[in-house]
Amino acid sequence: MSNLNVGAEQFGEFSKSAVDVASKFAKVSFDSAERMFALNLEAAKVGFDEGSKSAKAVTGVKDVQELNGLRTKAAETGLEFFMGYSKNFYDISTAAQAQYASLVEERVSAFQKSVVEGIDKAAKNAPAGTDVAFAALKSGVAAQAAALDTLTKASKQVSTFTDTAFKTATETATKATGKRK
Repeated sequence: MSNLNVGAEQFGEFSKSAVDVASKFAKVSFDSAERMFALNLEAAKVGFDEGSKSAKAVTGVKDVQELNGLRTKAAETGLEFFMGYSKNFYDISTAAQAQYASLVEERVSAFQKSVVEGIDKAAKNAPAGTDVAFAALKSGVAAQAAALDTLTKASKQVSTFTDTAFKTATETATKATGKRK
């Protein structure tokens, strides 16, 4: 097989892979956008319903104390709504981020694999005495892969820490609003 055929074949594989990855990224984006739209639509419905209930309740107020009670209840309801909305928004965002990270990891891994395969193919056709240079190239790719793996693990730890902190803050705020009732 000539070098021209090998190049065309590799370009074809790269093109197919690029289209596949773009499709996966687009699917994650559309799915996340759809979930965000549904969340915002539900939030608008709930906000409208709560606003209507509050307006009706205000029309039946007989004294200032009852009005203060309604105001307090509306504030608590608003805070609970905000906490629920924030949690759902965070969950959607975190899920999308995890899917994007997975796709990127998959692509980087595939790229590294293809680089190593390319180095191996080139080494087979290289003149004698160049094996040291190819070993150095493979060593560099392995070092890069190890560094990327370490970075990925650190990123996941930060993500886990952030997730735990967010959940703790949400639980604390929910408990605090629950105690006032």
